Amino acid sequence: MYNIIQLNDKNLSELQSIAQELGIKKTDSLKKEELVYKILDEQAIAGATKKVAAEKLKEERKVDRQQKRTRVTVKKESTDKVFTANKNGDLTKAKAETTVAAAKVQPVAEATKAPVAEKAPEAVVTTASAPEKAEDATPKRKPGRPRKTKTEEKAPIPAPMPVAKKEEPKKAEPELNFETETPKVVKKVVIEDSPILSEPEDDFIPIEDLPTEKIELPSELLGKFEATKAETPIAPVAEPTPATAQRPRLRPRDNNNTPYNNNNNNNRNNNPRPVQQQRPAQQNAGDNYAPVQERRPVIEREKVYEFDDILTGTGVLEIMQDGYGFLRSSDYNYLSSPDDIYVSQSQIKLFGLKTGDVVEGVIRPPKEGEKYFPLVKVGKINGRDPAFVRDRVPFEHLTPLFPDEKFRLCKGGYSDSMSARVVDLFAPIGKGQRALIVAQPKTGKTILMKDIANAIAANHPEVYMIMLLIDERPEEVTDMARTVNAEVIASTFDEPAERHVKIAGIVLEKAKRLVECGHDVVIFLDSITRLARAYNTVSPASGKVLSGGVDANALHKPKRFFGAARNIENGGSLTILATALIDTGSKMDEVIFEEFKGTGNMELQLDRNLSNKRIFPAVNIVASSTRRDDLLQDKQTLDRMWILRKYLADMNPIEAMDFVKDRMEKTKDNDEFLMSMNS
Repeated sequence: MYNIIQLNDKNLSELQSIAQELGIKKTDSLKKEELVYKILDEQAIAGATKKVAAEKLKEERKVDRQQKRTRVTVKKESTDKVFTANKNGDLTKAKAETTVAAAKVQPVAEATKAPVAEKAPEAVVTTASAPEKAEDATPKRKPGRPRKTKTEEKAPIPAPMPVAKKEEPKKAEPELNFETETPKVVKKVVIEDSPILSEPEDDFIPIEDLPTEKIELPSELLGKFEATKAETPIAPVAEPTPATAQRPRLRPRDNNNTPYNNNNNNNRNNNPRPVQQQRPAQQNAGDNYAPVQERRPVIEREKVYEFDDILTGTGVLEIMQDGYGFLRSSDYNYLSSPDDIYVSQSQIKLFGLKTGDVVEGVIRPPKEGEKYFPLVKVGKINGRDPAFVRDRVPFEHLTPLFPDEKFRLCKGGYSDSMSARVVDLFAPIGKGQRALIVAQPKTGKTILMKDIANAIAANHPEVYMIMLLIDERPEEVTDMARTVNAEVIASTFDEPAERHVKIAGIVLEKAKRLVECGHDVVIFLDSITRLARAYNTVSPASGKVLSGGVDANALHKPKRFFGAARNIENGGSLTILATALIDTGSKMDEVIFEEFKGTGNMELQLDRNLSNKRIFPAVNIVASSTRRDDLLQDKQTLDRMWILRKYLADMNPIEAMDFVKDRMEKTKDNDEFLMSMNS
């Protein structure tokens, strides 16, 4: 038996299995709450039927014991009665009157329990010839318990009150008639199993069966007979003891002699049933709530399996138009997925959350009817305490500065890659740099970005790096995710332009929120030309089209993306290294490059001639430089770089790169390389 608390704690699948065991059909279409109440109803019905069956079995055993006891005492009287009936056929009518009179007075005798009850048989015998005397004598004789009177019938005791009160019983006859409506059933059942006594112990003999020889029955007795016959179906409701109410159920099995008995027994069987069905139902309802106190320790132990304070989730917040939001997972490139975590509107307002915030907190499994894991408690926002984040300054109001701290790409020793050493020396990258890598096709820009990213990750573990690949090949995305120690977000060329734009927007918002909290963020974008193409495809037509099919307003958002790179005054920086394609044969790519050409503060150009001769890194040293590199390099390095650049200015890109590469291979780091330039 399950109570409602235990059923509510179970899953829908467990409830369906329990319902199938109880025989409930169509459980798949029911909700959890309906299924719980169905199970409770079925348990109540099953418990009620079991209890009723147990009570019936107990009653039958009790009736059998009482019947066995009565047979021993009654058989003596019954044999005498049968013997007397066989001797005198004239006494048959008297016997019927005897049973009627005895049944009328029996409840009064049980209520008062007077000792005058032994005079009943003698008074009845005297009334065989005079029916009027029998009517007068019936209220005077008050038989006690039937068992005692039957055994003591042979020793009659004279009544202490002879015939003095004849007028009183006549006045009380209506009351006696009303009281006799209940106990007739009791008289009938006492000796129902005895085949010899079945005829003499009938309560009433129908008028059709009465002998026609003697018609001395008074009219008053016939009126009482009809009244009791009409009112007997209501009698079982007023029965005093449960034993007398339960015995008549067995009556129709053994004695079905008269139509009156059939009707009377059917009414008795039909009336007590609602009362007896209510009692087990009430007891069963009590049983459902009674064990709750005993099983409370079990429920408390089950709290171990609740995941409210165990599961934690992290994601980038995306706020919808309705005010609520979802924490998107980087595994699905910040797009909608089954791993999304629901954030309520009240939580967003309470903590001052914005789109792009990295929220970490406690989540719970979804309940019935819920689709997503809801956020229960906010732990950290962008790696900071929620109280700190609430008072942050928006990104647009932060003060941008020139980069004044350089990213160290070289550790020292022969382990540094050649690409990192060349970039670190000729085009240093600072925190907050807006770098543009201008590259022709097949010049090794992807490998160069990979080397730079791994160098920054190795030397600056405090920096948060994002590798954003837009419109790239899927195999390059896989290779980048496996070889670069950074978060890789990609939208391959087989995806629509809307997805390119959405992913780029979420990555930019995430980077801004991190910078607002004082973090250093680096974004590697490959490539900004493809991103601008995607924005051009998505943007609505304004009617103003530039050369190459570029809409006049399409390049505004890519410029905002690239222009977000800046060094913040009081801590925090956003560095963007984006690649721009040139010499692709597309007029649109040329226009896009011209738009971004003067926006960056660091430019690294790659030469196709160097890559064709398999000289890597294919960097055009003469054309590559960084604005305000004096803020990144020390004075000694700056002076030596002046001398080196003057020496390389007269060389073409191939000669310059051959010269630098040859010297760098012979030295272990850039400091040693600059020292070797003196000789």
